[in-house]
Amino acid sequence: MVALMRTSADGVRAFTLIELLAVLAIIALLATLGSVGWQRSQRDARSAACTQNLRALGGAMSRYVADHEGIYPELAMARATRSDAALTIDTALASYVGEQRVFACPDDRKHIAEVSGTSYLWNWKLNGQRLVSLSVSFVATSPIDEPGHTMMMGDKEGFHEHLQNKLNVLYADGHVSQELTFLSDTPPMN
Repeated sequence: MVALMRTSADGVRAFTLIELLAVLAIIALLATLGSVGWQRSQRDARSAACTQNLRALGGAMSRYVADHEGIYPELAMARATRSDAALTIDTALASYVGEQRVFACPDDRKHIAEVSGTSYLWNWKLNGQRLVSLSVSFVATSPIDEPGHTMMMGDKEGFHEHLQNKLNVLYADGHVSQELTFLSDTPPMN
């Protein structure tokens, strides 16, 4: 670097304009890369917080079921506003959670939880079922009777854009995954 520095008539060394521009370009590139990495880490943190919320709701549901002789509650899948009289997960589990914020996904930018009480949907097929004899059927010929394959609740919408149309889902055995695909287009009916 010293070889490229110019010496003025009074003996003071200084950087050339090209050297200064090169340093500024490197700093700008590093700032851009750092910003992209920061945004990605924030996005991943919000998604992880959402899965933690679902785990907390799963724990709350386990306590609810234990208090009610092993039977799942009779809940509506969702409600449009908090003023609706429908019993939903946020009203049924309110006394079983430590903080009410677990009902809101951190990526819920449409403020669905503020309006309706929760960012998550309840699988109404579980209504009134006993935990020990759980069986859900969406198609008459193929019932799902394994808790590890039975969705209990999940995101109301595809909040997590980086998941490419997948939802965070809590299953009846308590595990959370991002495997369920959110369909935005309805296939044609035959």
